[in-house]
Amino acid sequence: MAMEGSNIIISSSSSSSSSEDFAVGCLLSIKTTLGEEFNGQVMTFDRPSNILVLQEGSKHGPKRNIRFLKANYIKEFSFLGQAEDPLDIKKCYIDLHSLQAREELALRQAEADAERIGVGVTAEAQSIFDALSKTLPVRWDKTVIVVMNEVRVGSPYLAECVSGGTPAANDRVKKVLELERKRLQARGASR
Repeated sequence: MAMEGSNIIISSSSSSSSSEDFAVGCLLSIKTTLGEEFNGQVMTFDRPSNILVLQEGSKHGPKRNIRFLKANYIKEFSFLGQAEDPLDIKKCYIDLHSLQAREELALRQAEADAERIGVGVTAEAQSIFDALSKTLPVRWDKTVIVVMNEVRVGSPYLAECVSGGTPAANDRVKKVLELERKRLQARGASR
């Protein structure tokens, strides 16, 4: 089937969307093979990778949703019309301060996440650390778990390996350790 309308050129010789060309600026209503339905404006179509870049909805202004969609996932679409070039440099606005703030936040979060992963410890030790971190502030000091900056739990991470801190803090950490060990044993027995 071959069909031409405005600036959209469809030359579907097969049922796949991979042989279609989407013109910049076209407004489309799209249904994906995953059941999603949305409207978008074509920003670009990359034939080698078969990726369609769409600006979702009709939002104009400083914030836009951009979707990268593999054309193979388009179940059906309808042409809604033609609009101005979405990449018109005179109308594009990039808030660099906002982008830099998001980048900083993402980097801080990635660093915090990395600090929560023990280096040179077993999966069991990491599970114990994760369980302790749900209710108490914890960090790694090489292979030792430091809880509340005062209680230390060394390998093999048993209640007998708890040292430092107040007796109440020790008891709390020992209790969480024992419960986590029971949970790990129950989970291991069920496999």
